Amino acid sequence: MKIFRKLFKKLGPGFVTGSSDDDPSGIATYSVAGAQFNLKLLWPTLFTLPLMVAIQEMCARVGMVSGQGLARIFQKVFSKKIIFPAVFLLAIANIFNIGADLSMMADSVKLLVPALPAWPLIILVAAVSIFFEIFISYKVFFRLLKWLCLSLLAYWLTAILVVSDWSQVIGNLFVIHWVWSKDYLLMLVAFLGTTISPYLFFWQSSEEIEEEIDKGRGTVKQRKGATKNELSAMRFDVWIGMLFSNLTTFFIVVTAASTLNKYGITKIETAAQAASALRPLAGDLTYFLFTLGITNFN
Repeated sequence: MKIFRKLFKKLGPGFVTGSSDDDPSGIATYSVAGAQFNLKLLWPTLFTLPLMVAIQEMCARVGMVSGQGLARIFQKVFSKKIIFPAVFLLAIANIFNIGADLSMMADSVKLLVPALPAWPLIILVAAVSIFFEIFISYKVFFRLLKWLCLSLLAYWLTAILVVSDWSQVIGNLFVIHWVWSKDYLLMLVAFLGTTISPYLFFWQSSEEIEEEIDKGRGTVKQRKGATKNELSAMRFDVWIGMLFSNLTTFFIVVTAASTLNKYGITKIETAAQAASALRPLAGDLTYFLFTLGITNFN
């Protein structure tokens, strides 16, 4: 426990950002990938890890060295002709992503408590999220998010419960399966898109700024620059965060492939549907753990 506490204390923006990558819409994508294509889309979880680490570390460095977030840096470097369309597209993408996440979280809560109506649940989940973001201090909110990240371990436990042949799983991890079909290519694009998402870049740099402000560095001048120790700590944090994220993705795909695909259930659209389909195949405990992971507020 002492080792865990020491490690957990060192984790910061990189860990939370990595965990946020496994949001409900991402969980749905990975579940569909496993259900439709078995273990043939397991290999991207290995190949995306260095890509995620590289880009998130770059974003963290921008925030730490400049003392400003990505949005402010873009504003200084690029013209309005580039900024406005980019911001518009990002806003549209984020709105749809948030809507999908809220809906899936509400559906997941409804799976655990069927008597609750759907629309009030969506409003409640949104209200709780807004309340914490606006009225709770960054320090308290961030500490809460770190602990909520651990709910994703439910997918690790779920995979351990349902997988019987790990040699087959590991073998498929290191083999690039390529299928020349429209469905496979679309799913691959969706897989990569939900794993390396633009909002993570802004989140990473903004959290680094919030960390600086929490240490009393309120101005850009005070925040500029970073020591070797600070950069080393950031790199460790980013590596652990992205590794945790990709391992969670790995276990979600494995769970869906070992249960849904195995029994011919390939047509699912949401993470809640995947959880419901798991219940008769893998039991109540697996169903509960899978659903618990979806309700993660990260």
